[in-house]
Amino acid sequence: MDEVQVVVAHAERATLRVGDVFLKVDADPARLDVEVEAMSLAPVPTPRVLWRKPPVLATAALPGTTLGRLGGPVTGSPAAWAAAGAVLRKLHDAPPPPWPGRAGRSIDALAEELADECELLVRNGVLPADLVSRNRRVAEAALRPWTPAFTHGDLQIAHVFVDGDEVTGIIDWSEAGQGDALYDLATFVLGHEEHLDDVLAGYGTDVDRDVMDGWSSLRSLLAVRPLIEQGFDPFAPGCEVDALRARM
Repeated sequence: MDEVQVVVAHAERATLRVGDVFLKVDADPARLDVEVEAMSLAPVPTPRVLWRKPPVLATAALPGTTLGRLGGPVTGSPAAWAAAGAVLRKLHDAPPPPWPGRAGRSIDALAEELADECELLVRNGVLPADLVSRNRRVAEAALRPWTPAFTHGDLQIAHVFVDGDEVTGIIDWSEAGQGDALYDLATFVLGHEEHLDDVLAGYGTDVDRDVMDGWSSLRSLLAVRPLIEQGFDPFAPGCEVDALRARM
């Protein structure tokens, strides 16, 4: 061990790699409870829990590397992306946990949050009004009834590890629970939609791409201000604002 590697980090929680161990630091112990329970229920590869002492959860590091991160280069062959799609289908087909996850917020609550956030983005001059209004219309496609599935809830490509063409594990299950499977898929390919066909080849079924676009726009609209407040740059190439511009 000669370094501490930051895998994912923001104001609420961070995942670090130290040698052969992942250290998840979370300010909310309840999220660690969800994480441990979700990993025990998920029928897909997850890190092995080593020990837990709030606010830290230690798990065994996963072999391989992540598929990449939003706004950065991606790795993995088409077969690796298809393998990820197959793993997601296995997760979504499993009996969902008894609790709602981030992908399972109510339509009414999301509609209200979306309306409030769009108003703030325009009023504060964060984004142009036409960009916000167009993406708000796109986002409304996601606000419809959905069949509860076992969802990860924050399925960024930085959370999926592959070794060759095999998925070795998925990390960061704090937002897991019942939710819309298309939210997971939209999050997974956000900014890297060129890999969607490979993912769906492994997923094994067609999907409503208008709904996926809706989730992409909704997730990006809701993320811009919080990311700026946490010191991230959603205007960086390939990140959230570029995802919004792609809908114009």
